[in-house]
Amino acid sequence: METDKEKILLAEIKSNPDRFGILYDEYYHAVFSYIFRRLGDYESARDIASETFLKAYLKISSFEWRGVSIIFWIFRIASNEINLFFRNSKYVPQSIQYRINNQGFDMLDKVAEQQDKERIENEFDRHEDFLTIQLHLKQLHVNYQEAIALRYFEQKSIKEIATILNKKEGTVKSLLSRGIEKLKNLL
Repeated sequence: METDKEKILLAEIKSNPDRFGILYDEYYHAVFSYIFRRLGDYESARDIASETFLKAYLKISSFEWRGVSIIFWIFRIASNEINLFFRNSKYVPQSIQYRINNQGFDMLDKVAEQQDKERIENEFDRHEDFLTIQLHLKQLHVNYQEAIALRYFEQKSIKEIATILNKKEGTVKSLLSRGIEKLKNLL
């Protein structure tokens, strides 16, 4: 989405939260893909993606436009949720569960959801090299995991990664360099 259109949309969302669906439709696939590649588990990735967008929806009024796409803010939320998942042995998305229990929630079409799950899992299974790398990647510290996943799986630039992770560009370069070296040693 173009930054000018995104800026206008964000202003509209603040006065009409129903417009958030446009952001969701635009960025869900990219965010879900990032989460799925980091975790390698469809169900957990789906939960974390839902939690990520729910938190973004609930906090959108506090987002301040600074000329940078909101996708970076959403990726940061996703990274935080992934880190929370790894810290907790049993990840329970709290805000989504609250919405379901207390306010109701329209559930997705189960058939379409199952087809989507099967398609993604089949695609994932076909990439054995990716699985090997991902297995070794999970052995690295989370800082290296984030930087490598964003750079090589999501094709983000150093500047974009620095924005998402809230780190200096030099730090990101260092994380990538050291992380790749550690990954090579594991392989």
